[in-house]
Amino acid sequence: MTPQRILVIEDELDLLRGLELNIKAEGYVVLTASSGDTGLDIALRDRPDLVLLDVMLPGMSGLDVCRELRRKQFDAPIIMLTARADEVDRVVGLEIGADDYVIKPFGIRELLARIRVRLRRHGAPADTDALLRFSDVEVDFDKYEAARQGRRVELTGKEFEVLRLLSKHRGNIVTRERLLEEVWGYEHYPTTRTVDNHILRLRQKLEANPSDPRHILSVYGEGYKFVG
Repeated sequence: MTPQRILVIEDELDLLRGLELNIKAEGYVVLTASSGDTGLDIALRDRPDLVLLDVMLPGMSGLDVCRELRRKQFDAPIIMLTARADEVDRVVGLEIGADDYVIKPFGIRELLARIRVRLRRHGAPADTDALLRFSDVEVDFDKYEAARQGRRVELTGKEFEVLRLLSKHRGNIVTRERLLEEVWGYEHYPTTRTVDNHILRLRQKLEANPSDPRHILSVYGEGYKFVG
């Protein structure tokens, strides 16, 4: 099986070399660039399977590189790296085509987990279970639309993804840890309350009786499962 190729575009040379070593250790082929212009040329020429792209680059910025890649139909996942935690920057990055955003300093295990998730999603076959119906609820995962009793229900992107993963494993337990890794891209996370809070909100929006759910069930000490 041919190793997947990851392009790292980062102007901090110590960080660039550290990322290169750690990503290679996971079995990937690593391409590198220390400027936006060079990274853009490599991406369009070699078509890597994923790009790690620093926002603040000399010359052409990471946002400009991302925008240009998408304009030229480069469809592989792009994960932005930035030292800025500004919400506006993140929104702009996602709006122009980035798939994920990682704030520096970050843990290498978290970053590798996010890489695995993005590569897995990008290489996945087309989803044949895009439409979910249960009780008086209908969910279209492709359109990110949900309705209950014919009335639109507003779900967040993460709520859609949690429900999608549970429904794909209908009747089987999905652990909190698996939800965190596949939905959020974390291999380790300080608390699983993030998952619990999303499950609570899904029940409030979709279950007839959220305090006695029939479809989004808890399995004590294990995780959650979808029945319906």
